[in-house]
Amino acid sequence: MTLHRPLGTLSTSTDVIHLTPEDASWTYTGLRVLRIEAGWVRTIETGEFEAFVLPLAGSLVVEVDDERYELQGRDSVFTRVTDFAYVPRDASVRLSSVDGCEVALPMARCENRLTPKYGPADGVPVEVRGSGNATRQVTNFGVPGVWDHADKLNACELITPDGNWSSYPPHKHDSSEPCEVDNEEIYYFRIADWDQITPSRTGFGFHRTYTDDGTIDEDVTVRDGDVFLIPRGYHGPCVAAPGYPMYYLNVLAGPGDERSMAFCDDPAHTWVRDSWVTQELDPRCPVTTAEGRVN
Repeated sequence: MTLHRPLGTLSTSTDVIHLTPEDASWTYTGLRVLRIEAGWVRTIETGEFEAFVLPLAGSLVVEVDDERYELQGRDSVFTRVTDFAYVPRDASVRLSSVDGCEVALPMARCENRLTPKYGPADGVPVEVRGSGNATRQVTNFGVPGVWDHADKLNACELITPDGNWSSYPPHKHDSSEPCEVDNEEIYYFRIADWDQITPSRTGFGFHRTYTDDGTIDEDVTVRDGDVFLIPRGYHGPCVAAPGYPMYYLNVLAGPGDERSMAFCDDPAHTWVRDSWVTQELDPRCPVTTAEGRVN
């Protein structure tokens, strides 16, 4: 299975990214990224999948069941924490935009049909995690304990300032000892250009995923729009090259009866967490809030 999917390898005639569980050779987790042209309407049939409607750039209107949500969105993933919507399985969802937009639909195959729901940007917790050159922002919009209105789907966003490391220490979300959770995970990357705001293929970063038995051992260069699949094993770090901030959307789902994003560190590197106690937080974090950019 090819784990690194560069921009364009998952595109279709209608989607920038169209990744199903079958494409990934697993069961639950998927991702679509769509461009809605100005004045256009796209109708999405969710089928077996629940999803978040997450604006990446621009604003849009979401119509599902008898609900209508106007999502303000943002100029770029590097400018603001966005509002979003949850849409259930077995739904016909109309997406429209006056000025055009780009939108992500992180998805999970699920059994229970919930109701649609709106998520306001000012209700999304922004966490500063790590310290020193491992300081990063975690935007916890769709995680258990913050957003409990989902059957299987978990999702969050991260922003790593240029030159910093994130997803570190390396960790895993699989059923091998001593972990208690089993999740399939997608990383969807956006990389900012020199202006720290505009996504561009000019910049780059690095990502690592590996297993104890060596059956997975990947060190890859990632650029704007790339996807990386994590069926199992330790993942991290994600490193933002100097000059080029890194964003990624994490999408997770699995067979557990309860949604969970629990993880286990690689024991060889977990000591790094203790070293953060004596280090200063990078003042560039948080990068964004619901009000906009902080710095």
